[in-house]
Amino acid sequence: MKKIKLGHSDLQVSEVALGCMRMDKLTVEEAAKVLNSASESGINFYDHADIYGGGESEKKFSKALKQTDIKREDIILQSKTGIRSGFYDFSKVHLMESVEGILNRLETDYLDVLLLHRPDALVEPEEVAEAFDELHRSGKVRQFGVSNHSPYQIELLKKHLNQNIVANQLQLSIMHSGMIDAGVQVNTKDSHSIDHDRAILDYCRLNDITIQPWSPVQGQNGVFLNNDKHPELNDKLKELADKYDTNPDALAIAWLLRHPAQMQVILGTMNPDRVANYSSASAVSLEREDWYAIYRAAGNPLP
Repeated sequence: MKKIKLGHSDLQVSEVALGCMRMDKLTVEEAAKVLNSASESGINFYDHADIYGGGESEKKFSKALKQTDIKREDIILQSKTGIRSGFYDFSKVHLMESVEGILNRLETDYLDVLLLHRPDALVEPEEVAEAFDELHRSGKVRQFGVSNHSPYQIELLKKHLNQNIVANQLQLSIMHSGMIDAGVQVNTKDSHSIDHDRAILDYCRLNDITIQPWSPVQGQNGVFLNNDKHPELNDKLKELADKYDTNPDALAIAWLLRHPAQMQVILGTMNPDRVANYSSASAVSLEREDWYAIYRAAGNPLP
Protein backbone atom coordinates (compact mmCIF):
# COMPACT_ATOMS: atom_id res chain seq x y z
CA MET A 1 0.00 0.00 0.00
CA LYS A 2 1.40 3.39 -0.99
CA LYS A 3 1.63 6.09 1.64
CA ILE A 4 1.01 9.79 1.14
CA LYS A 5 1.58 12.81 3.33
CA LEU A 6 -1.65 14.12 4.84
CA GLY A 7 -1.80 17.81 4.02
CA HIS A 8 0.74 19.94 5.90
CA SER A 9 1.03 17.34 8.68
CA ASP A 10 3.85 14.91 9.30
CA LEU A 11 1.44 11.95 9.03
CA GLN A 12 2.24 9.28 6.46
CA VAL A 13 -1.11 7.70 5.68
CA SER A 14 -2.24 4.83 3.48
CA GLU A 15 -3.76 6.19 0.27
CA VAL A 16 -6.75 3.93 0.88
CA ALA A 17 -8.50 4.32 4.25
CA LEU A 18 -11.30 2.44 5.94
CA GLY A 19 -14.50 4.35 6.67
CA CYS A 20 -16.29 2.88 9.68
CA MET A 21 -19.77 4.34 9.23
CA ARG A 22 -21.48 0.94 8.98
CA MET A 23 -19.46 -0.85 11.64
CA ASP A 24 -22.31 -0.63 14.17
CA LYS A 25 -24.19 -3.23 12.09
CA LEU A 26 -21.47 -5.86 12.69
CA THR A 27 -20.74 -8.10 15.61
CA VAL A 28 -17.46 -7.46 17.41
CA GLU A 29 -16.02 -10.59 15.80
CA GLU A 30 -17.10 -9.48 12.32
CA ALA A 31 -15.66 -6.03 12.90
CA ALA A 32 -12.35 -7.57 13.98
CA LYS A 33 -12.19 -9.49 10.69
CA VAL A 34 -12.70 -6.25 8.77
CA LEU A 35 -9.92 -4.54 10.74
CA ASN A 36 -7.56 -7.46 10.18
CA SER A 37 -8.29 -7.41 6.46
CA ALA A 38 -7.63 -3.67 6.34
CA SER A 39 -4.37 -4.00 8.26
CA GLU A 40 -3.17 -6.90 6.13
CA SER A 41 -3.95 -4.79 3.04
CA GLY A 42 -1.71 -2.00 4.31
CA ILE A 43 -4.39 0.35 5.61
CA ASN A 44 -3.27 2.37 8.64
CA PHE A 45 -6.02 5.03 8.59
CA TYR A 46 -9.54 4.66 10.02
CA ASP A 47 -12.27 7.25 9.54
CA HIS A 48 -15.15 7.78 11.99
CA ALA A 49 -17.81 10.34 12.89
CA ASP A 50 -19.66 10.91 16.14
CA ILE A 51 -23.01 10.36 14.39
CA TYR A 52 -22.16 7.01 12.79
CA GLY A 53 -24.54 4.54 14.33
CA GLY A 54 -25.33 7.12 16.98
CA GLY A 55 -21.82 6.57 18.35
CA GLU A 56 -22.08 2.79 18.23
CA SER A 57 -19.67 2.48 15.29
CA GLU A 58 -16.86 4.01 17.35
CA LYS A 59 -17.68 1.73 20.29
CA LYS A 60 -17.70 -1.34 18.06
CA PHE A 61 -14.37 -0.31 16.56
CA SER A 62 -12.65 -0.02 19.94
CA LYS A 63 -13.98 -3.40 21.06
CA ALA A 64 -12.98 -5.06 17.79
CA LEU A 65 -9.51 -3.50 17.86
CA LYS A 66 -8.83 -5.36 21.13
CA GLN A 67 -9.44 -8.64 19.33
CA THR A 68 -6.67 -7.92 16.83
CA ASP A 69 -2.92 -7.49 17.11
CA ILE A 70 -3.18 -3.94 15.76
CA LYS A 71 -1.59 -1.42 18.13
CA ARG A 72 -3.04 2.05 18.67
CA GLU A 73 0.32 3.69 18.01
CA ASP A 74 0.53 2.03 14.59
CA ILE A 75 -2.75 3.42 13.27
CA ILE A 76 -4.20 6.83 12.55
CA LEU A 77 -7.68 7.62 13.87
CA GLN A 78 -9.84 10.33 12.36
CA SER A 79 -13.32 11.34 13.43
CA LYS A 80 -15.79 14.03 12.45
CA THR A 81 -18.18 16.24 14.37
CA GLY A 82 -20.72 19.00 13.89
CA ILE A 83 -23.87 17.19 12.71
CA ARG A 84 -26.67 17.04 15.25
CA SER A 85 -30.32 16.00 15.02
CA GLY A 86 -31.83 18.45 12.54
CA PHE A 87 -29.05 21.03 12.65
CA TYR A 88 -25.32 21.64 12.48
CA ASP A 89 -23.25 22.87 15.42
CA PHE A 90 -19.70 24.22 15.38
CA SER A 91 -20.05 25.95 18.76
CA LYS A 92 -17.11 25.63 21.10
CA VAL A 93 -19.25 23.86 23.70
CA HIS A 94 -20.41 21.21 21.25
CA LEU A 95 -16.98 20.66 19.70
CA MET A 96 -15.38 20.13 23.10
CA GLU A 97 -18.14 17.82 24.34
CA SER A 98 -18.18 15.87 21.10
CA VAL A 99 -14.45 15.17 21.19
CA GLU A 100 -14.73 13.91 24.78
CA GLY A 101 -17.44 11.51 23.64
CA ILE A 102 -15.40 10.35 20.64
CA LEU A 103 -12.33 9.68 22.77
CA ASN A 104 -14.39 7.74 25.30
CA ARG A 105 -16.05 5.59 22.64
CA LEU A 106 -12.80 4.90 20.82
CA GLU A 107 -11.05 4.30 24.15
CA THR A 108 -8.09 6.44 23.23
CA ASP A 109 -6.37 9.50 24.70
CA TYR A 110 -6.11 11.37 21.43
CA LEU A 111 -7.39 11.71 17.89
CA ASP A 112 -4.87 12.03 15.12
CA VAL A 113 -7.31 14.06 13.01
CA LEU A 114 -10.61 15.83 13.73
CA LEU A 115 -12.81 17.06 10.85
CA LEU A 116 -15.74 19.48 10.87
CA HIS A 117 -18.36 17.26 9.24
CA ARG A 118 -20.66 19.61 7.29
CA PRO A 119 -20.67 23.42 7.09
CA ASP A 120 -22.58 25.13 9.89
CA ALA A 121 -24.41 28.18 8.50
CA LEU A 122 -24.14 29.78 11.94
CA VAL A 123 -20.43 29.09 12.36
CA GLU A 124 -18.48 31.57 14.43
CA PRO A 125 -14.89 30.86 13.41
CA GLU A 126 -13.54 32.50 16.55
CA GLU A 127 -15.28 29.79 18.61
CA VAL A 128 -13.93 27.05 16.38
CA ALA A 129 -10.44 28.52 16.81
CA GLU A 130 -10.78 28.53 20.59
CA ALA A 131 -11.93 24.91 20.59
CA PHE A 132 -9.12 23.81 18.26
CA ASP A 133 -6.53 25.63 20.39
CA GLU A 134 -7.70 23.92 23.58
CA LEU A 135 -7.95 20.50 21.94
CA HIS A 136 -4.49 20.84 20.42
CA ARG A 137 -2.90 22.23 23.58
CA SER A 138 -4.30 19.38 25.66
CA GLY A 139 -3.03 16.79 23.19
CA LYS A 140 -6.53 15.44 22.57
CA VAL A 141 -6.42 16.30 18.84
CA ARG A 142 -3.23 16.49 16.81
CA GLN A 143 -4.44 17.62 13.36
CA PHE A 144 -7.58 19.30 12.05
CA GLY A 145 -9.56 19.35 8.83
CA VAL A 146 -12.99 19.73 7.29
CA SER A 147 -15.51 17.76 5.29
CA ASN A 148 -17.79 18.96 2.48
CA HIS A 149 -16.41 22.51 2.73
CA SER A 150 -15.95 25.07 -0.05
CA PRO A 151 -12.83 27.22 -0.57
CA TYR A 152 -14.22 30.35 1.05
CA GLN A 153 -15.65 28.42 3.99
CA ILE A 154 -12.14 27.08 4.57
CA GLU A 155 -10.63 30.54 4.10
CA LEU A 156 -13.00 31.96 6.72
CA LEU A 157 -11.85 29.34 9.20
CA LYS A 158 -8.18 29.79 8.31
CA LYS A 159 -8.44 33.51 9.08
CA HIS A 160 -8.83 32.61 12.75
CA LEU A 161 -7.22 29.19 13.16
CA ASN A 162 -3.70 28.62 14.45
CA GLN A 163 -3.63 25.12 12.95
CA ASN A 164 -3.44 23.94 9.36
CA ILE A 165 -6.42 22.39 7.60
CA VAL A 166 -4.91 19.08 6.50
CA ALA A 167 -7.87 17.36 4.82
CA ASN A 168 -11.22 17.97 3.15
CA GLN A 169 -13.49 14.93 2.85
CA LEU A 170 -15.63 15.25 -0.29
CA GLN A 171 -17.96 13.00 -2.26
CA LEU A 172 -16.12 11.96 -5.41
CA SER A 173 -16.28 8.98 -7.75
CA ILE A 174 -16.31 8.17 -11.45
CA MET A 175 -20.07 8.80 -11.42
CA HIS A 176 -19.95 11.79 -9.06
CA SER A 177 -17.19 13.83 -10.64
CA GLY A 178 -18.55 17.39 -10.68
CA MET A 179 -15.41 18.96 -9.28
CA ILE A 180 -13.43 17.36 -12.10
CA ASP A 181 -16.06 18.07 -14.78
CA ALA A 182 -16.12 21.82 -14.14
CA GLY A 183 -12.39 22.04 -14.69
CA VAL A 184 -12.49 20.07 -17.94
CA GLN A 185 -15.39 22.14 -19.25
CA VAL A 186 -13.98 25.63 -18.58
CA ASN A 187 -15.18 28.18 -21.16
CA THR A 188 -18.02 26.03 -22.52
CA LYS A 189 -21.80 26.11 -22.17
CA ASP A 190 -22.03 22.38 -21.54
CA SER A 191 -24.05 21.50 -18.44
CA HIS A 192 -20.95 19.81 -17.03
CA SER A 193 -19.30 23.25 -16.81
CA ILE A 194 -21.54 24.26 -13.90
CA ASP A 195 -19.30 24.50 -10.86
CA HIS A 196 -21.23 23.35 -7.80
CA ASP A 197 -18.02 23.01 -5.79
CA ARG A 198 -16.40 26.43 -6.37
CA ALA A 199 -13.13 25.04 -7.72
CA ILE A 200 -12.55 23.08 -4.52
CA LEU A 201 -10.31 20.54 -6.27
CA ASP A 202 -7.82 23.16 -7.46
CA TYR A 203 -8.10 25.06 -4.18
CA CYS A 204 -7.14 22.01 -2.14
CA ARG A 205 -4.21 21.26 -4.42
CA LEU A 206 -2.96 24.84 -4.18
CA ASN A 207 -3.19 24.79 -0.39
CA ASP A 208 -1.82 21.28 0.22
CA ILE A 209 -5.11 20.01 1.63
CA THR A 210 -5.59 16.29 1.08
CA ILE A 211 -8.91 15.42 -0.56
CA GLN A 212 -10.55 12.33 0.93
CA PRO A 213 -13.15 10.99 -1.53
CA TRP A 214 -16.13 9.35 0.17
CA SER A 215 -18.67 7.04 -1.53
CA PRO A 216 -15.98 6.21 -4.14
CA VAL A 217 -18.11 3.60 -5.98
CA GLN A 218 -21.46 5.36 -5.84
CA GLY A 219 -23.37 7.75 -8.08
CA GLN A 220 -26.94 9.01 -8.28
CA ASN A 221 -28.22 5.47 -8.85
CA GLY A 222 -26.34 3.94 -5.94
CA VAL A 223 -23.33 1.69 -6.49
CA PHE A 224 -22.41 1.91 -10.18
CA LEU A 225 -20.34 -1.28 -10.28
CA ASN A 226 -22.23 -4.09 -12.05
CA ASN A 227 -25.21 -1.76 -12.30
CA ASP A 228 -27.36 -2.27 -15.43
CA LYS A 229 -28.01 1.47 -15.55
CA HIS A 230 -24.35 2.07 -16.43
CA PRO A 231 -23.50 -0.52 -19.12
CA GLU A 232 -20.91 1.55 -21.01
CA LEU A 233 -18.92 2.34 -17.89
CA ASN A 234 -18.97 -1.25 -16.62
CA ASP A 235 -17.97 -2.60 -20.03
CA LYS A 236 -15.01 -0.21 -20.11
CA LEU A 237 -13.96 -1.14 -16.57
CA LYS A 238 -14.08 -4.84 -17.46
CA GLU A 239 -12.08 -4.25 -20.64
CA LEU A 240 -9.35 -2.29 -18.88
CA ALA A 241 -9.28 -4.60 -15.87
CA ASP A 242 -7.89 -7.29 -18.16
CA LYS A 243 -5.21 -4.92 -19.40
CA TYR A 244 -4.07 -4.06 -15.88
CA ASP A 245 -4.43 -7.57 -14.49
CA THR A 246 -6.96 -6.44 -11.91
CA ASN A 247 -10.76 -6.32 -11.63
CA PRO A 248 -13.38 -3.62 -12.33
CA ASP A 249 -14.02 -2.91 -8.64
CA ALA A 250 -10.37 -2.20 -7.88
CA LEU A 251 -10.07 -0.19 -11.09
CA ALA A 252 -12.80 2.19 -9.89
CA ILE A 253 -10.61 3.03 -6.90
CA ALA A 254 -7.46 3.17 -9.02
CA TRP A 255 -9.18 5.82 -11.17
CA LEU A 256 -9.33 8.13 -8.16
CA LEU A 257 -5.81 7.32 -7.02
CA ARG A 258 -4.43 8.14 -10.49
CA HIS A 259 -5.38 11.80 -10.06
CA PRO A 260 -2.25 13.89 -9.33
CA ALA A 261 -3.94 15.53 -6.33
CA GLN A 262 -2.78 12.49 -4.34
CA MET A 263 -6.15 11.80 -2.80
CA GLN A 264 -6.87 9.43 0.07
CA VAL A 265 -9.88 7.25 -0.77
CA ILE A 266 -12.27 6.41 2.08
CA LEU A 267 -13.78 2.94 1.64
CA GLY A 268 -17.28 2.36 2.96
CA THR A 269 -17.48 -1.41 2.74
CA MET A 270 -17.60 -3.69 5.76
CA ASN A 271 -16.85 -6.79 3.71
CA PRO A 272 -13.30 -8.06 4.45
CA ASP A 273 -12.81 -9.43 0.92
CA ARG A 274 -13.91 -6.16 -0.67
CA VAL A 275 -11.62 -4.20 1.63
CA ALA A 276 -8.69 -6.28 0.38
CA ASN A 277 -9.83 -6.03 -3.24
CA TYR A 278 -10.34 -2.26 -3.21
CA SER A 279 -7.01 -1.81 -1.44
CA SER A 280 -5.23 -3.64 -4.25
CA ALA A 281 -5.91 -0.55 -6.37
CA SER A 282 -2.87 1.03 -4.77
CA ALA A 283 -0.70 -1.16 -7.01
CA VAL A 284 -2.45 -0.07 -10.23
CA SER A 285 -1.22 2.94 -12.18
CA LEU A 286 -3.59 3.96 -14.98
CA GLU A 287 -2.23 5.43 -18.17
CA ARG A 288 -3.58 8.84 -19.07
CA GLU A 289 -5.62 7.70 -22.08
CA ASP A 290 -7.24 4.93 -20.04
CA TRP A 291 -8.16 7.35 -17.24
CA TYR A 292 -9.92 9.51 -19.81
CA ALA A 293 -11.55 6.48 -21.45
CA ILE A 294 -13.17 5.58 -18.13
CA TYR A 295 -14.17 9.22 -17.61
CA ARG A 296 -15.88 9.37 -21.01
CA ALA A 297 -17.57 6.00 -20.49
CA ALA A 298 -19.20 7.47 -17.38
CA GLY A 299 -21.03 9.95 -19.62
CA ASN A 300 -18.63 12.86 -19.40
CA PRO A 301 -18.09 14.55 -22.79
CA LEU A 302 -14.88 16.32 -23.66
CA PRO A 303 -15.16 19.77 -25.30
